[in-house]
Amino acid sequence: MNDPEILFLDEPTSGLDVQSARLIKDMVRELRKSGKTIFLTTHYIDEASQLYNRVAIINHGRIAAIDAPEKLKVRIGGLQYVEVSFTAPVGVSNLRDMAGITGVRTSGDKVQLYTDDPDRTIRGLVECSSSNNLEIVTLNTLTPTLEDVFVKLTEGV
Repeated sequence: MNDPEILFLDEPTSGLDVQSARLIKDMVRELRKSGKTIFLTTHYIDEASQLYNRVAIINHGRIAAIDAPEKLKVRIGGLQYVEVSFTAPVGVSNLRDMAGITGVRTSGDKVQLYTDDPDRTIRGLVECSSSNNLEIVTLNTLTPTLEDVFVKLTEGV
């Protein structure tokens, strides 16, 4: 292979086994370190987030956003969430009414509370568990993923 300054890769890890995909990712990292410009198309959003310093999200043939993955995550705001599970079910309406909550989603026994203020949300969850004689089984704070950004920028369009 020659030594191009710009490299175009179309779904380079699609259909590959784990070891081969890792090899390709390592090669891409080395090419980036050597100063090469790489354009990549992928449906593997985590891969784009891990490997590239700028990502373009395309929706219906138009660029919906282009920036560093971390900057895209910050731009959409309000998608930081606290995920919690209790020893017994809690009424979602009780949690939805807590200060700072912008949305609620359930997944099995876990509840995801979207918030602009994770600290206040966690304090509210501790108060809720205490007043309902419940124990918190799991508690995680999570920032939006690049997939969350993609969904937010392309939903309803």
